[in-house]
Formats: sequence, structure tokens, C-alpha cells
Amino acid sequence: MSAEELFLGSEQGNQLYREAMNHAVDAVLGSVADRESPYSGASPDALAAEFDDAVVPEHGQSLHATVDEAASRVLDHSVHTSNPRCAAHLQCPPMIPGLVAETLLTAANQSLDSFDQAPAATVLEERVVDALRDLFDLPNGADGVFTSGGTQSNFQALLLARDRYCSRRFDRDVQAEGLPAEAESLRILCSEAAHFTAKQAAHYLGLGEEAVVTVPTDDERRLDPDALDATLADLDRQGAHPFALVGTAGTTDFGSVDPLPALAERANEHDLWFHVDAAYGGALATSERHGHLLEGIERADSVAVDFHKLFYQPISCGTLLLRDGDDFEWIARNAAYLNPEDHDDAGVPNLVAKSVQTTRRFDALKPYVAFRTLGRTGMASLVDRTLDLADDAAALLADADDFELLHEPTLNAVVFRYRPRAGMTDAAVDKLNAAVRRELLQDGRAIVARTEVEGVTSLKFTLLNPTATLDDVAAMLDAVRECGTVVADEPEVAA
Repeated sequence: MSAEELFLGSEQGNQLYREAMNHAVDAVLGSVADRESPYSGASPDALAAEFDDAVVPEHGQSLHATVDEAASRVLDHSVHTSNPRCAAHLQCPPMIPGLVAETLLTAANQSLDSFDQAPAATVLEERVVDALRDLFDLPNGADGVFTSGGTQSNFQALLLARDRYCSRRFDRDVQAEGLPAEAESLRILCSEAAHFTAKQAAHYLGLGEEAVVTVPTDDERRLDPDALDATLADLDRQGAHPFALVGTAGTTDFGSVDPLPALAERANEHDLWFHVDAAYGGALATSERHGHLLEGIERADSVAVDFHKLFYQPISCGTLLLRDGDDFEWIARNAAYLNPEDHDDAGVPNLVAKSVQTTRRFDALKPYVAFRTLGRTGMASLVDRTLDLADDAAALLADADDFELLHEPTLNAVVFRYRPRAGMTDAAVDKLNAAVRRELLQDGRAIVARTEVEGVTSLKFTLLNPTATLDDVAAMLDAVRECGTVVADEPEVAA
């Protein structure tokens, strides 16, 4: 193929783009249409065999042939996130407005590190951040930046928190001088149910995972404020330096939302940076029915929000919001070829100073297109439907003799165990549920998550698809029952 055929701008290139994109759309729709189950059931070895020829052959082939090949090798063996019986993880079915936006932003290929690489994209990201500031009731001085998701947002928030604390408490410029001698005494507080990225961030920040102090939770698996008080008092006796408190708005397993107002009070009293990890539950802010669960988030110093969860956007798309936009100064830098200091003086918006990334995708286009298409109420209706289904699913499980419901849902996660016979020991249930989950993945009819509750393997529905119904939930429970029958005689289960 000639260079003119491979790039947009020429007649040949434009024609190939149109034909190839149409062919790719047909391949995607064909994969969706031909699939009743969310997964083919292919094993890792079978998938490896699909790619046993040369990835980089000596000579190429037509783009249509390559698309067909990718469809049969990749799409046919991918998790079908739009299938209503795909209910394992917070891996959402992407809405069509988001897919359209993904096509636009990928073709434009803007890089959000400097204005001259992404002029309209830079301004639009700022406008979307302003809208998110209003959605979460943050003050006028709030600011934000788009990220790859909750992991990056949580890391960056704790990076800013650490550097601000070291400057104020130890008169140390960490960016220029590195960590102070007192760094070994720095502590981050979060609940024992918080996402693992708090510990991951502590590792990346040079503090070590042991710098994270986990606080016990209450009966609803929310951080217990009384336990937090006791933990803070203990750290004070030890001479430790807690600098950040992480509240969770939607824990991974149970969807629990920490008591954010109480945590905000403690953070203010102890001069802690208050970060809210709302990667999961942030979309509740759109809902009049469920938005009250985020009460107190407006008092956070920083907020992590993911759009590739309950906002139904393609991966990857997240945001870090700061209550005080001036706190970005702790990571800001100037590079002559990107954001020279005279650009700052002239008001040129180069977003690289806000991010831990340099080259960065124009992901803000996805929520922009989604919100402009659906409006807040349209987005809220999708969120409300999934939470309603979780309540109905919990009721169905509670009424079933062979299942054990482990909690009342807060969001759209439902945790349960398959216990087909009365009197089964927890050890037997543990082995059975682990085997059922393995069999389910190989079976392919339903994708259900596994987790561990009080040392016993349990199953979980993450009901993230607004088109799913209670009939789909019932069908997944039937699949669990049938897989349970298949594995019941396996030696490790029957023992």
C-alpha cells in the first residue's frame, strides 16, 4: 500500500478510511449479533493457538483481510460487555455516543499536553472540568484534569497531598529535593475495604505500602468514624505524621460509600488532605434519587471519578478534581518546547502542568458527547436502572433456598454464595463456589465475579448493564446451579 493510501488527507486515504471503518463496524456488529453468550469459553491455550503465526510477517495483506482476521481471532473471543449476562467487573457496556466520540478523537489524534497540539480539545477539557466542578458542588476555585482512570487519579491525588504536606510541615520541596528524612513517619489512612491503589500509590511515592493504615469498617462495610478516631490517636502517640485520608464512594466488592461528612470533619480537624475515591460511585451525582449518597464529597480536597464505569464510556476515561486548583502547583513544571513560562504569563492553557502524563488522549470528548446527547437526566436514568436491578436481584437471591445473600446492595454490586444444601460447611461452600466460577467462565453463558468474604469464596454480580433484566439475573443463577452440578463430583469439591 502506498503512503497516500495509509493516511487521511488524500483521496486514496480518505476512501480507504471510509471503506475500512465501515468494514470494521460490520465486524463489530457481526460479533455482537452472532453471540448469545458473553464469552466463547476459550482457554488460554486455545487463544494462544489463534496467534501462532507471525505477528510481523515479511509482507502484509489487505486491510479488509486483517480486519476479518482480528474479528475471528479477537472479537469472537472477547468478553462481550454489552451482553446483559456479563456481570463480573466494573467493565461497562460502552454507550454508542461514547463509541462515536472515540472514533472522532482517535482520528483527530490530539495530544493534550500543549495548546498548539490540541487547541479546541484543550479548551473543551477545561469546560468539561468546569461542568464536573458544578456537578460535585465544588467551589469556583476548583480545577481538574483527565486521567486514564481511578488508579492514576488516586496516585496523583496522594502525590499532591504528600508534597503539600512536606512543604508545609517540613519546609521541604519534594519535587526539587526529594523526600525529607521524616518520610518514614508519613501515613495515609483509608478503610480496610478501600481499593488497593492506596497501597499501590504509597509504593510508587517511595513511602512503602506499610505507610497505609487501614481503619476497620462498620456493619455496612463503611469506614467507621469511631475507629478512625482511635487510629488517629494511636498514630499521634507513635509520633507518626498522617497526611491524607481516603474516603471511598463505592467499594469494589460491596459498593459501600463511606460516611463522607464525618470523614471531612476528621480531615479538617487533623489537617489531613481529604481524597474521595469515587471512581465507582461518582455517577450518582447525576441522580436525584441516589445523589444523597455522595453528601460530603463537596468538602473533599480531591475527587477521583471514572467515566468508564457507571458513566458508560469506553476505556479509558477518568478525572481527578481538586477543590483548590492551585494545588496543581506541587507537580507543575515548564518545558521550553511545550509550556514555556511566557505562555503562563499570556494565559495560554497548556494542560501538561496538571498531569503526570505528557502525551495524553482527548478523552474529555467522550463524556462531552454523552452529556450533550443524553443530558443529566438521561444519564441518571441509566444509573437508576442498574441500582434498581441490583435491589431486585438481591430480593430474588434472598427468596432462593439454594443461595445466600450476603448484603443489601448500596450501588449495583450484589454479593452472594451458592449453598445448595442445608448444613454445608463454609469450607465446602468455599470449594464449591470457586469451582463454579471457573466452570462458568469455561461455559461462557454468564460472567460472574468471585471475591472472598470472611475467608469464604463468594460470587458477585456487578449489574452494570442498563438493558439487563431480572430474567437475565435468573438465567445467570440457573447457570450457576447447572455449573454447580457439573463440578459437584470433582475431587477437590467433593472432598
